[in-house]
Amino acid sequence: MTTTYGPLTSTYGTLHGKVALVTGGSRGIGAATALRLAREGADVAVTYVNGKEAAEEVVRAVEALGRRAVALRADSADADEAAGAVARAAEAFGGLDVLVNNAGVGVLGPLEGLSLTDVDRVLAVNVRGVFLASQAAAARMTSGGRIITIGSCMAQRVPGPGGTLYATSKSALIGLTKALARELGPRGITANVVHPGPVDTDMNPAGGPYAAGQAAMTALGRFGTADEVAATVVYLAGADYVTGAEFSVDGGHSA
Repeated sequence: MTTTYGPLTSTYGTLHGKVALVTGGSRGIGAATALRLAREGADVAVTYVNGKEAAEEVVRAVEALGRRAVALRADSADADEAAGAVARAAEAFGGLDVLVNNAGVGVLGPLEGLSLTDVDRVLAVNVRGVFLASQAAAARMTSGGRIITIGSCMAQRVPGPGGTLYATSKSALIGLTKALARELGPRGITANVVHPGPVDTDMNPAGGPYAAGQAAMTALGRFGTADEVAATVVYLAGADYVTGAEFSVDGGHSA
């Protein structure tokens, strides 16, 4: 798939000189976040598992904005790779200021149909991988560091059956974020979680077979865009007095 990114010609510079890592940054919310961070002046590393070409496209788009970029293959389900991606990003750019824990997987279906393999995979990526990346990032960050994690509207409201495992994994990120905020606050490092609602991506397109029902669950009656979520992430990357907080970018899904 060839992706055309929107107009990104102006650089506002609020994150000038910062280094960011976006896990799962080859597409969707991750790619939009990487471009927004670059637009604000940050150098950006993105991880991918299978989408090498898409990740390289993001790198080219970041470089077109005059920022440095690198694509790193790393599977967040692998403990060594989850932490190792942080080390590699910091080594590539000489430090790390912003971690965006975006990589995630979802397995939806009846409770009795979920296998142990499903459970292990979802928790490994969505919880353990986030914990390990955050741990590795915190060890490298100084005052002004930012850890921003992508949660889900299903951590706040589960509108129907089939979401038990996914909601469990994303709900764990709320506790992790609040604990990180308390532990890292004295060092001037913040931690926040962003809960997207239905967002138009290739994994969950606004024209897909289940899209109408998802849109109807929001107060605005529509899907969001990846860039709308990325805008909140980038705000948090530059915010000094916000930590331990949850931000819903869900069109009123949780209302």
